[in-house]
Amino acid sequence: MKKILFVLLLTLSASLAFGQFTLGPKIGYTTSKLSTELEDIHSSIKEDFDFGLFMRIGRKVHLQPEIIWTSKGAHLERTENSNLKAINQEIKLKTIDIPLHLGFRLVNFGVGNIRFLFGPNASIVVDKTVSIQEKEEYINPIKTADIEDLIWAVNVGGGIDLFMFTIDVKAQFGINDIVEQADNIDFHAKTNLFIVSLGWKIF
Repeated sequence: MKKILFVLLLTLSASLAFGQFTLGPKIGYTTSKLSTELEDIHSSIKEDFDFGLFMRIGRKVHLQPEIIWTSKGAHLERTENSNLKAINQEIKLKTIDIPLHLGFRLVNFGVGNIRFLFGPNASIVVDKTVSIQEKEEYINPIKTADIEDLIWAVNVGGGIDLFMFTIDVKAQFGINDIVEQADNIDFHAKTNLFIVSLGWKIF
């Protein structure tokens, strides 16, 4: 956490020193899903919205740090068979996401431009819930204690600037497991997100 705050302060200091920066709010639509190494576990997509602030430092080549309040998770399901009991659990996470994008302006068309972006993303989990099934035919292997408090991922995508608005479309791929093992089951579950966001450049 201290390292993340240090990076944000360093980025802010650089932007003030060089003077070429943009700042504003943004909102987004996200879809999230968990990928696991278990072939018999099905994960459905969870839809949600996020909001926060972004800063852009530089022009043709730029840094874009953000701080975003977001929700993510998935519905994990396994049907009952002769050897294994069924699983039906929903994981809901509320996180503070801190992405740091490196961007490149690809096309400039006067009133706007087209950009490519990529970079790391740190998700600090501030709230986590896991649903429990009471029926006898179900087991509930995942508990909140099994979920990591810090999730690392990488973002890859692109964006369009038009007048004072900026639109980003990106995919987020989990690096570390948010659930490695639960109740002696090796889930190795990672988060994968698709994000579309709209920002307003105030400065």
